[in-house]
Amino acid sequence: MRWRYFIILQIVILLVAAGLIYKHQDKAQLVKTPPTELAQWYKPENKRQVWLHNMFKLRREMQAVEFYAKNQDAEHMNKWAEQLNEHYLKIAEMVPSWQKKLAVSTAAELRNASEQKDYASVLVQHKILQQSCDSCHDDYQAITALTYRTPDFSKIQISSELSFVDHMDTLTRQVNQIKISAQDGNKPLALSSLVSLNDGMTILGETCVDCHKKDRKPYPSETMKKTLSSLKQSLESGTAKEQGRDLGTLAVLACARCHGTHRIAYGAKQKLIKEISFSDLIKH
Repeated sequence: MRWRYFIILQIVILLVAAGLIYKHQDKAQLVKTPPTELAQWYKPENKRQVWLHNMFKLRREMQAVEFYAKNQDAEHMNKWAEQLNEHYLKIAEMVPSWQKKLAVSTAAELRNASEQKDYASVLVQHKILQQSCDSCHDDYQAITALTYRTPDFSKIQISSELSFVDHMDTLTRQVNQIKISAQDGNKPLALSSLVSLNDGMTILGETCVDCHKKDRKPYPSETMKKTLSSLKQSLESGTAKEQGRDLGTLAVLACARCHGTHRIAYGAKQKLIKEISFSDLIKH
């Protein structure tokens, strides 16, 4: 009799938990994060993007094996199948915790079929292996890219007393101050805010080149400088329409284009790496 009550209690608890999850499904999203040991194969912990290069090799080798199996070219098929097997097994060497996710037997069967020139079997095993790869990619590929290939702006310092994030916030406030002051007819404040914005953009440009070493582009660019000059002129003697046009153009050139690449990815990364407390889980 006691066991019956115990089982009923467990069922009730499970039903309540399931009900809560269903009710709050719009407030929570399940995300599988990669193991922390993966970081050692990415920059900056590693001098090279070792994990990425191994993935690129596997993608190329998978394509080559399929191509030569379809064309029944045993010599080249064996060559690529050997490399595929080597780099596939290397995944477990780099991240031991992912050993159980690997289709090791499938990779071995593909290699054996290749040695026996069994083209049909190679293609069958190739398809099964591809499905295994796709399954793992569905879980981890985008999250891993966000985690390890997105710059961490929170650690960048403009100076010993000014962080990169705080500097970006100041630039945003200066852009808005220009708009607010111009609309309210406070020309001196609008112009002084523009001067501060110009100086701040120059300081930002000196920081950007630390990462953009190979494709260095001046920031602010000549186009941005011309827009800054045009905005200064419109603030001094132009119409509200001209002021709005110049400020909008500057916002797109100097802010939105970079934010479209960096800010969205950085924001998503911060959400991923943030440690969730028990109270946060309760709120959800």
